[in-house]
Amino acid sequence: MSDAMKETVAELCLDAGPQTPRDISSKIGLNTVEFTMAPEASELNLCNIHTHTNAEHKGPGFSVFVNDTDSGGYACNDTDTLTDFELMDPYQGLGAYKGVKPGDTIEVHWVHTSCDITPGEGLGSCLSETCTDPLLRVEAQVFLVVNDPENALDFTKMAYGGNMVDGKHQAKMIPSDTGTPVIFRGSTTGPSYDQSTCSALSVTWSVRPSCARVDISSLHRWAESGNVFNETKSHGVRQLVTAPELLSPIE
Repeated sequence: MSDAMKETVAELCLDAGPQTPRDISSKIGLNTVEFTMAPEASELNLCNIHTHTNAEHKGPGFSVFVNDTDSGGYACNDTDTLTDFELMDPYQGLGAYKGVKPGDTIEVHWVHTSCDITPGEGLGSCLSETCTDPLLRVEAQVFLVVNDPENALDFTKMAYGGNMVDGKHQAKMIPSDTGTPVIFRGSTTGPSYDQSTCSALSVTWSVRPSCARVDISSLHRWAESGNVFNETKSHGVRQLVTAPELLSPIE
């Protein structure tokens, strides 16, 4: 191993479990830290919904690299096919949900927990004083944001709004027609982490491989409605984790 390679390995947070985000098209991973996989989302409580601009993961439908900053990540492959109407911003940058406009890609995270909680603000809502080590699962879907209230998805119909199913807090709807989700062990994400500063939380991920389209106005309506997550802006991204030592093998 060259000195440069030794230095790169030394900078990795090798004492952590598998990390996220990743290229979901690749099954390669050398991190053998295992933890119990969370059950299906329907068996857990939804605890938080938030978005990132752009996609944190890289996948078959969102493989256009943006840049390597906190505002980077990946864009949907069909971004450059949008019409002038689809790119028009009816709010002229003044909508209630900040950090997103038509033509942007966002990655939505529906976070679920085994704790008996009420959905709320931040990932802290997924824990409680009596449930400090829950099973966590994130259902992830990447969207291309467009101005198209007639044909694009309405985000308010994918939110929460107090929805209960069989005694569990649940999203109203999560897309089921964007490909078979890729399921793997990982961590939490966000721009405060990288390959040398890792997240300690263990998360089961379920990431859909294709983009869907969501209407920009519905995102603003979600923010205007005073959602219980207090989400009023789209967040930055954690750059793609590429070191095999930090990735779990995908079965």
